[in-house]
Amino acid sequence: MKAAKDKPVIVAGGGLGGLSVALALGQAGHCVQVLEQAPEIAPIGYGIQLGPNVLKAFSQLGLASIVKAACDYPQSLVMPDAESGDVLLRIPLNGEAYIQRFGEPYIVIHRSAIHDILLEACSRQEGVELIVNSQVDNFRDEGEDGVSVTTTDGRRFEGSALIGADGVKSRIRALIQGETAPRDTGYVAHRTVMPMSQTPAGLPHLQDVVLWSGPGYHVVHYPLNQGTVFNAVAVFRNPAPGVEDPKQYVAQVQQVYGAAHPSLKKVIELMDLQKRWPLADRDPFRTWSCGRVTLLGDAVHPTLQSYGQGAGMAVEDAVCLAGLVNDSGGDFEKAFAEYPKRRLVRSARIQLGSRHLWEFYHAEGIAREVRNAELKERTDQSFYDCLSWIWDGDPMSGMPLTVQKSDGRSAEALA
Repeated sequence: MKAAKDKPVIVAGGGLGGLSVALALGQAGHCVQVLEQAPEIAPIGYGIQLGPNVLKAFSQLGLASIVKAACDYPQSLVMPDAESGDVLLRIPLNGEAYIQRFGEPYIVIHRSAIHDILLEACSRQEGVELIVNSQVDNFRDEGEDGVSVTTTDGRRFEGSALIGADGVKSRIRALIQGETAPRDTGYVAHRTVMPMSQTPAGLPHLQDVVLWSGPGYHVVHYPLNQGTVFNAVAVFRNPAPGVEDPKQYVAQVQQVYGAAHPSLKKVIELMDLQKRWPLADRDPFRTWSCGRVTLLGDAVHPTLQSYGQGAGMAVEDAVCLAGLVNDSGGDFEKAFAEYPKRRLVRSARIQLGSRHLWEFYHAEGIAREVRNAELKERTDQSFYDCLSWIWDGDPMSGMPLTVQKSDGRSAEALA
């Protein structure tokens, strides 16, 4: 049996977090095997938002300029009341004051685009191997000999360490902690992407990230692909739990947004309300690592979308974890033990804060009136101050600013 140091790091999951940590470790000279359960490592999903903190993490991976070239730059974050249409807040993004404050812009991008950028970088990175049709079933920590991983089809892989980046229903998390169900929020999401030319005439705020805030529901939309695509998600407190009949379910949803502003109604009417995704998260927990095995991204801290930071936290995890492995001289047990100490409070603050903000978005009755009045009193600077703990980036990250190649050139220059 090979010594652990001669074996690759095994990453379970080929999503944004898994590819990010594979790339970061590969750039630092480690061999990595990414085990993806799907037949191909292919992008899925719709648009995502990435704050300045995420671009700083991508800069550490040498990919910031490529990401910026593929994204859209919304002018503002706008929150209208879903019924009156009154703008409750407008936070300028990407202007001189914003860039000066946070160092990077706020961007939106199709998940497939960011996934393709990472996939291409990993495919070019020496030492990174992508293996599909490989769903992890079990693992064994072999101590100084590393780890062994078996897949559902009976194959066995040997590695120096295992990183579980396999999502909210993580098999690796279940093996470490025991199987538990995610926390059902009682909300469901409906998503759509369409050509901008098909959007309702006169729809306001088309160049912004817009969050229409209503009693028991909200709708987010923004442009993608240089303004040619309209991305929207509508989230409702499930008005018909257990109802399977699509027409009956849609009728219940229509009652929920019956008092919505005419412009918002037109957006919702463009969406397929028969197809819905239940929304779930998990409570924060401390046991991220066990010997040479650890967790990353949604496998350890799945969050609601309130802050738009789910993907961002996974990328931050990746650069922090790779940096700790470097700092430890390849001592995975030491690095994996330190890793949650660096990331737990920040990620838990995102999780718990997202729950609080979730209720804030969906306030009803007098609470909604009070919220609206408070928001109208806020200034741009006060919003920046409120969100700076997120957008400033992770102060505990263990990665150097830019990963250096062996010939001294940065990864950004080689990308």
